[in-house]
Amino acid sequence: MFDSPLSASAYQVLGVAPDVDVEALRKAYRLRLRETHPDTGGDAAVFVSVQRAWELVGTPEARAAYDRGHGFGSAPPPADWSGWRPAPRPADTRPKARSYGQPGGWRRERYLDLIREWVGRGVTIADPYDPALVRTAPRELRRMLADALAEEATARVVSDLGMGFTVWHDVAAASRGGGNDDKLDHIVLSPSGLYAVLSEDFGGPVGVRRGELAGEGVPGAPVADLLGRMRVVARAAGVRFGGAIVVLPDEDLAQAVTPLGRVRGIPVVAVARGALANVLRQGVPGARSIGGNEIFDIRTRLQQTVRFV
Repeated sequence: MFDSPLSASAYQVLGVAPDVDVEALRKAYRLRLRETHPDTGGDAAVFVSVQRAWELVGTPEARAAYDRGHGFGSAPPPADWSGWRPAPRPADTRPKARSYGQPGGWRRERYLDLIREWVGRGVTIADPYDPALVRTAPRELRRMLADALAEEATARVVSDLGMGFTVWHDVAAASRGGGNDDKLDHIVLSPSGLYAVLSEDFGGPVGVRRGELAGEGVPGAPVADLLGRMRVVARAAGVRFGGAIVVLPDEDLAQAVTPLGRVRGIPVVAVARGALANVLRQGVPGARSIGGNEIFDIRTRLQQTVRFV
């Protein structure tokens, strides 16, 4: 809830400044509880976020830890705190999925370019992932970082599925005249099907309306764009996708697996990240499973034609 670059800080949820004193913080918490309580017409989701915010900053010990980790305190963050930096890769000897490309790589590079441009030329940025800096950046920049994190999180889930899976990250999917942002976040090949996967973090709840994602933070038509990019890759490689998957943060989707139905003939499903592994193992409802020599043929075709952004 508070870990995304797009999410409000605990102080913003409570409606106070980070340096407010203890008594003012407590008064703000009680006021926000009354304002958001469902029994008095408040929003249940906001009410829960107010309670969570108080858990994070309601005691001196919790507040000190939160301030260090989120850039609100005067003391530097602990050495083992990684912020929104790329996650380190722990040693793991278990067989992993075959993986190609760099998940989130294009968006991380774009974020670093934009944050330096926003701060200004000639200004040295000690840490472009400092939460205090990130939270003051324009939403466009924060969303770029949030999407990079989402892609990296999806990659970790797929990697742990084992050698029966193959995944390509940051696959170029630009038609003539397109740019580097025309890409498929992931292509996943498995016995349950061949899927194009979009990893997103819109910074809030996401619903479904007529085969498309809907919500306050949802721009444009993500599903339609995804299907368009799938067609570009499918034609180039001579393959047929069995389905499309949109992966969202667990708390942003009311139902962990939300079918959108067939959109332009393709089964599409929105999936909470915690449910992604099961969906990839069992398959998207309505998607065609593949196996035997067909898997090797599809993998070869993709390996010969995939380009990375």
